[in-house]
Amino acid sequence: MKPAKIAVIAVAAVAAIGLALVVRAMGSGGEPTAVATAAPAETRPMAQVLVAAKDLAPGQRLTDADLAWKEWAVDEVNPAFITDGSVPIPAAAKPEEETKPEEDKPEGAVASVTRAATNLATGGAKADYVGSVVREPILAGEPIIARKIVRAGDSGYMAAYLEPGMRAMSIGIAVDTAAGGFILPGDRVDVVLTRETNLGNVGATEGDRPKFASATVLQNIKVLAIDQSTRAGDDAQAVVGATATLEVAPTDAEVLALAKAEGELSLSLRSYADTGGPSGRTASPSRPQQSSAVRVYRGGAPEVVVVQ
Repeated sequence: MKPAKIAVIAVAAVAAIGLALVVRAMGSGGEPTAVATAAPAETRPMAQVLVAAKDLAPGQRLTDADLAWKEWAVDEVNPAFITDGSVPIPAAAKPEEETKPEEDKPEGAVASVTRAATNLATGGAKADYVGSVVREPILAGEPIIARKIVRAGDSGYMAAYLEPGMRAMSIGIAVDTAAGGFILPGDRVDVVLTRETNLGNVGATEGDRPKFASATVLQNIKVLAIDQSTRAGDDAQAVVGATATLEVAPTDAEVLALAKAEGELSLSLRSYADTGGPSGRTASPSRPQQSSAVRVYRGGAPEVVVVQ
């Protein structure tokens, strides 16, 4: 064999051996290639915050449809927000004298069970705020805070509950002048005035019987409260009180004040089906007319004739 051919074969063999070694090194013995895996996103604990379901105007009385729960990051929950209590909310640090021992506070699962039992019995935090009155405008999705609403029983509730332009005025009532106690806050009533008509008549004598006249002075008036109760209990069918607070227009308040001075006032309960009519003073108020008595002598016998 010629030397040139032998040299070519040797070079080829060396190249083949080198290639084999490289392939072997790449296929075995090395560390496995690391596969990039996406790290799981850190989940933030969320709380349920009570928010406005729609835009709320001042003076509006909250209903269940006006409120909704919205998820909120716990670390962004303001202590003034209202939550359902299912997730502990870090509160601002309190002075040491106001801080209770830790053993008095339920923690973890015990706290959740306690809050769940309370919500089941009372309807939860949302039910506690139904019936409150909006004090400042609240936009849809905005958290409900105590500063912007007035809850029943709070100071200023009646002023916030009144419709714009209306006045609250109270009159004395009794069971027999308030439909037996079946008039509840929120009902509609007529105000009836009863007064004596022959007071101060010159021709009246001690033996003359007093004469009375009645007239409806105000109609379809909303009852705001009986005594200091602005809302009857869930199972209450009657409320007995000494005063009734009515919602009237400014001019109707003058009529009511005059009627209180003239005689006795009674409340006549209206049907729910009859609350859509006009409200206020009667269109043609039939005011009790002042009557006078004239003594007429017929055949020497006196006779008293009442002239309206």
